[in-house]
Amino acid sequence: MAPGPLTPWPFDSPESDYVIREGTPKASGRLDAGGPGHPTRLGIWHCTKGIFDCTEQGDEMMTILSGRCRLTDHATGETATLGPGDTHFTRDGMRVTWQIDEDVTKVFFGHKPGGF
Repeated sequence: MAPGPLTPWPFDSPESDYVIREGTPKASGRLDAGGPGHPTRLGIWHCTKGIFDCTEQGDEMMTILSGRCRLTDHATGETATLGPGDTHFTRDGMRVTWQIDEDVTKVFFGHKPGGF
């Protein structure tokens, strides 16, 4: 099932401090509600294979629709292995490594009291 039209979301946010570790992952997405200046956002995100580090912006609950990935929390060293139907939660400011093993599509709901 295709998620509908998505636009490129480059890895260039200074707040997220992206570091590409392996491959050439490409991200795209769509906001269906909220966004810049709002305390919540809801949307779809897709990313191709690769490995990158980033700092999560806002608390986020995500559910994987397709693909497989591993998400490692730098502070604890814990890794979550995620596939279709799996739900995961990240906190605002978490530094994580995304290892995208198969192109991933997720739906997400984010919250940041001061706005995104």
